[in-house]
Amino acid sequence: MPGSTNGSNSTKTMGVLTLGGLVVVTAYTVALGSNGWLWFGWVVLGLITLGLVVTTRST
Repeated sequence: MPGSTNGSNSTKTMGVLTLGGLVVVTAYTVALGSNGWLWFGWVVLGLITLGLVVTTRST
């Protein structure tokens, strides 16, 4: 694809979303109390991001 940089843009985007999600989940936890589903969702997002980083670097 024109302008594609081997997925580095999508990897950076996922990293930003993961860190932003951590901030949101932490703020929610501080303000309203812990919610296990939010933390579970953040962990899944983090694992997806980690998988994307590993597969991007290996290719």
